Amino acid sequence: MIDLAPHELRILVAVEEEQSFTAAAARLGTTQSAVSHAVRACERKLGAVLFDRGRHGARPTDAGARAVAYARRILRLLALMGPEVRGAGAAVEEVAGPLRIAAFRSVAAHVLPLVLARLTARYPGLTPQVRIVRELGRGTAGEVADGRADLGLATLDAGGPPPVPGLLSVRLFEETYALAHPQGHPAPRGLPLVDWDENCGSYTRDWWQRQDWIPAATIDVEDDSVAVSQGLGMAIMPRTTLLGAPAGLAVTDLGPRPPSRFVGYVTTPELAGTAAVRALIRELRAAPLPDGLSAAWPGLGPRGPAAA
Repeated sequence: MIDLAPHELRILVAVEEEQSFTAAAARLGTTQSAVSHAVRACERKLGAVLFDRGRHGARPTDAGARAVAYARRILRLLALMGPEVRGAGAAVEEVAGPLRIAAFRSVAAHVLPLVLARLTARYPGLTPQVRIVRELGRGTAGEVADGRADLGLATLDAGGPPPVPGLLSVRLFEETYALAHPQGHPAPRGLPLVDWDENCGSYTRDWWQRQDWIPAATIDVEDDSVAVSQGLGMAIMPRTTLLGAPAGLAVTDLGPRPPSRFVGYVTTPELAGTAAVRALIRELRAAPLPDGLSAAWPGLGPRGPAAA
């Protein structure tokens, strides 16, 4: 059995985040030699080199990145152990302390505020912490898998596996795409196409391939908000991104069968049963949806039941 002590896990996390044994030691209030000794002990116990050392500092190897992800998740469970144990069998469940959420920009702006207002009104001792993460590559799911977030709001495939293996994922709502373009333009479909990278593009690829009017992207931007705010051309965008669109921007439907994406939550199996995450999931499922979004399953929506 591999037996790593909590202080060793904290050292692994500190070295990875500081990218330096010396800086990690200063952060933890110990010596550089103690950090170095602890890392070597972890490497011996795990049977893998965890950090590349050099003049550049300390960079995690692939094995090290995985070890640090486990370390963060274990440390988070240790931090939750006391409240969860004290709440076992209690008439009123203790829901307090930090709740770490990763979300991409549009859902953080248009879905989370009401959810968090309801959640903190019900549990005043809870302190949500929201990180805005680009939904690209591992995206918000990667934040959860790496132990940086308790729950992530992510784009999900219609019926496929979670974005990152080993996580639990549940769809919350579906949103269609629409055409955004400068208001009053006589032929918006002839404008240059503004595009950006996002995970959900893979879910709508079949629809894009069937359209003969869409040109190759002539303007690429990193953030979807840029595509709608500058009037650079036309953009095909999900509805949450277009909520509160700036003046001068028109939004046109894409016909009877527009592309769509699912948005849901991801969490780890061990955190799914904790009081704070379950409370957040209840509010996510019970809160009214903004206009243009539809619940991902029957019975969920503005007046749908909360999760048990």
